[in-house]
Amino acid sequence: MTKTTTPTTDQIGGSRSGTVVIDKPQGWTSHQVVARVRRLAGTRKVGHAGTLDPMATGVLVVGINRATRLLGYLSGTSKEYTATIRLGQTTVTDDAEGEVVTASGAGPTTAEALEQALDRLRGDIIQVPSSVSAVKVGGVRSYARVRAGERVELLGRPVRIFGLDCLQTTAHDADGVPVLDLKVAVTCSSGTYVRALARDLGAALGTGGHLTALRRTRVGPFTIDHAQTLDSAAEELQLTQIADVVRRCFPWVQLDAEQADWVRNGRRLPGMVLPAETTALMAETGEFLALYRQSGPDAVADAVFV
Repeated sequence: MTKTTTPTTDQIGGSRSGTVVIDKPQGWTSHQVVARVRRLAGTRKVGHAGTLDPMATGVLVVGINRATRLLGYLSGTSKEYTATIRLGQTTVTDDAEGEVVTASGAGPTTAEALEQALDRLRGDIIQVPSSVSAVKVGGVRSYARVRAGERVELLGRPVRIFGLDCLQTTAHDADGVPVLDLKVAVTCSSGTYVRALARDLGAALGTGGHLTALRRTRVGPFTIDHAQTLDSAAEELQLTQIADVVRRCFPWVQLDAEQADWVRNGRRLPGMVLPAETTALMAETGEFLALYRQSGPDAVADAVFV
């Protein structure tokens, strides 16, 4: 991981620009982590690339200053989690933070039945988010409507589950009810609710289910190995500069001096064929200039950073 130790073109108003990967602690909201990084970085311009619920831990990619403009692109990348799903109980929030609604118990579940239920949740599926989620309904967050006593029914939306595998099963009692805890590994597209997977797996097995633990281990190319705790961040922010971030996250093309001048002004590049839908364009010096996309035979600007 690259640490900035001297002033660079990524410094604005005495504060650096780049990304830092935080291992979000349990009980913290993503907003609280952003607020802490604002104080540590000495700037208000801080955001994150994808919310984690308070009960969840793990990878939270935080952008500082100019890097906040990259966050929308980073939030759309695939993600990996380890999670614990409890079969035998349902909750109002589909996770352990909500009140238990039903407790029918898990009962015996064969490995074959479990694998068949998991397989139905793999691939391209239509997922209905939990009603206690940040999805907006009529401009109001769904969770706010539920907490106000409204009944909310959300529409399903397409997500892709690249991998959903059971790593371990543990049978025990919870409040006098027999339950089965499944430790699972999930690789999924952006927009997937892992607690909705827990709910739907329990429904498929006829036992009910909810999420009891969640840890995000990867967002795009950023893994838990790149993350630092808030305590270590307080000592030194391990900031990755923008140019290094985009090289890691996007295919990139190095331009000659004339092309770089055009890109600095957001001009179309006639006849340039890009290697990917979103491509980073770099100057000969290695400076990151812009994200461009293909438009017919030409390349056009998505976002210019200089």
